[in-house]
Amino acid sequence: MTAYRFTRRNRSLRAILTLACVYAALAALIVVFDAVWWVVTPLALCTLPALWDILRDTTAGLTLGPDDLQWHSGRRSGAILLKEIRFFRFDTGWDMAVHVRVILVSGKTIRLPDEATPPHRAFESVLQSHGFKVERHHFTGFRNDRN
Repeated sequence: MTAYRFTRRNRSLRAILTLACVYAALAALIVVFDAVWWVVTPLALCTLPALWDILRDTTAGLTLGPDDLQWHSGRRSGAILLKEIRFFRFDTGWDMAVHVRVILVSGKTIRLPDEATPPHRAFESVLQSHGFKVERHHFTGFRNDRN
């Protein structure tokens, strides 16, 4: 079995443009609408984690190797032996985001970090080609982790 690797860099053109648009909108609030500082400052503070990720150029990703599944996101990381995995569950939320959960043989559920997971269709194909069962659950309002 060949290893599958996925890596995402946080210093991307899309991230930089998004942050620039947010800062332009905040500046427009001050200049055009004469917004007060105590309204704009909390909004600007919400962008600091994204700015920090761009400045540090952090990465996130996962590796599906012959014996284990490993992932990393910033300072967080984890690994699971493949023999401990019962199946993968892909949950599509009302916001159309797909969250991936690993259901272990023990019954424990581990949610993979969203930023570390590859595009869901490609990842589902890779998992199935490696012999894993994949369940899809669309528009789940309340998630049951016990399965």
